[in-house]
Amino acid sequence: MQTDNRILDDLSRAATGALSAFGAIRQEVEAQARLVVERWLQTQNLVARDEFEAVREMAANARIENERLAERLAAVEAELNMLKGSSQGG
Repeated sequence: MQTDNRILDDLSRAATGALSAFGAIRQEVEAQARLVVERWLQTQNLVARDEFEAVREMAANARIENERLAERLAAVEAELNMLKGSSQGG
């Protein structure tokens, strides 16, 4: 019985050591993969999220301003047409 326990203890230690080693290997592989992906992303012409959000907000503001100016232009054109019409009739 003593021998069986010793063998099981040795197997348990070996398994624990292997799991520990596999965990360390997994962490190293993940770190290396992260570095490779980060290097690849740096070579791409990508925009950071905060920069994208800033440009998106600028575009929305420009769209609002464009609509406002289009309304003003339409009002000025209507007034000009009205002035033309009254000067021709009178």
